[in-house]
Amino acid sequence: MSISALIVLIYVLVLASYLGFELISKVPPTLHTPLMSGSNAISGITIVGALMACNEMGYTTLSKWLGMFALVLATINVVGGYAVTDRMLKMFKKK
Repeated sequence: MSISALIVLIYVLVLASYLGFELISKVPPTLHTPLMSGSNAISGITIVGALMACNEMGYTTLSKWLGMFALVLATINVVGGYAVTDRMLKMFKKK
């Protein structure tokens, strides 16, 4: 990987982190939990990227381990998001 490609990737990471923080900080507290629990499913994109990093197409051992680690964390995030959403929806059901 060239230095210029690494700089672009770092730039995208910093910009995405800043924009994400700014967007989430503008959400009212009453909408924060439903919005975040539903949007955790976007981690499915991370799961796809992690699966690509874990494959056998010439990647280093380090990238395979990092891909596996990302896969585990993204899966936990997706399952947790759906669990929170399910629990929240159960609060609105009539007993």
